[in-house]
Amino acid sequence: MDITTTSAIGAPAARQSFGRTVRAYIALTKPRVLELLLVTTVPVMILAQGGFPSLWLVLATVIGGSMSAGSAAAFNMYLDRDIDAHMQRTENRPLVTGEVSPRGALIFAWTLAVVSTVWLWLTTNWLAAVLSAGAIFFYVVIYTMILKRRTEQNIVWGGIAGCFPVLIGWTAVTGSLAWPPVILFTLVFLWTPPHYWPLSMKYREQYGRVEVPMLGATRNGSQVGLQVILYAWATVACSLLLVPVAGMGLVYTVSALVFGGWFIYESHRLYNRAVRGTEPRPMRVFHASITYLTLLFVAIAVDPLLPF
Repeated sequence: MDITTTSAIGAPAARQSFGRTVRAYIALTKPRVLELLLVTTVPVMILAQGGFPSLWLVLATVIGGSMSAGSAAAFNMYLDRDIDAHMQRTENRPLVTGEVSPRGALIFAWTLAVVSTVWLWLTTNWLAAVLSAGAIFFYVVIYTMILKRRTEQNIVWGGIAGCFPVLIGWTAVTGSLAWPPVILFTLVFLWTPPHYWPLSMKYREQYGRVEVPMLGATRNGSQVGLQVILYAWATVACSLLLVPVAGMGLVYTVSALVFGGWFIYESHRLYNRAVRGTEPRPMRVFHASITYLTLLFVAIAVDPLLPF
C-alpha cells in the first residue's frame, strides 16, 4: 500500500471554534510526553541544588523545556502525517483530521523551537539553551527523519532525545555538567527501549502496515522480551551507580532496589509468557516502566531533602 497517496491528509477541516483550534495545537505538543519531561527535569534540579532551587528558575526551565519538547513533537507529527493516517493509534491527530494544516503545524513547530531556545538562554544559561536545541535536532532529524523508517534500532538511538531534560535541568541550576546528570542521561537512554518496545508489540500490525521497523513489529515476542529484560537489568544497574557518585541516601537506594526489582519482574513476566506462547500482555510492562521512572525520580527529588 502506498501510504503517501491519501489526499485527505492535512486537508482543511470545516470552520471550527477557537477553543477547538487551541486544543488541536496543544495536541501537537503531545501533552502526555510533556508530563514525563516534568518528572525528569524538576527532581534533577533539586538534586543539583541540594535543596529547592528558586521557584522562578524552576518555572523558567519547565516552561522552556515544555516549549522545546512541544516543538519536537509538532515537527514529528508534521513529518509523520502520512503514516499517522494509517495507524489506529494516531489517526485522530490534528494533522490527520485536518484540524491543523501542515503549514500551520510547521510554523507552530519552528516558533516553539526558536522561542524556547531564546527563552532558556535569557532565563537560565546558554548551555541549557544549546542542550534544548540539541534535543529538538536529535528527535526531529536523527530519529524521525533518518532512523525511524530505516532500522529496528530506531528507538534505541532516537530515544537519546528524551534523555536531554535531565541535562537541561542540571545545567539550568549549575551552568555546567557533572557525572550525576550523565548517569541519569544514561539511565533514561537504557530505559527507553524496554518502555517503548512493549508498545510496539501491541501495535505490531499497525507498524507493519506502514512499514516502520519497530523491534516489536519485526521480531517475535520471545526475542523482544529478551531484549526488554536485558535493557531493564541495565537500567536498574545504572540507577544504582547514582548512589556512590551523587551520595544518595537511604530513600533513593531503597527506591531504586524495590521499584527496579518490580520493573525487572514485569520484564521477565513478559518474556516468560511469550516463550510459553500465551498472550504476553506487553502494556503491563509499558505502564510499569512509566510508573517505575516516575517513582524513581520522585525519590531523586525527596532524597536530598532528608538527613539520611
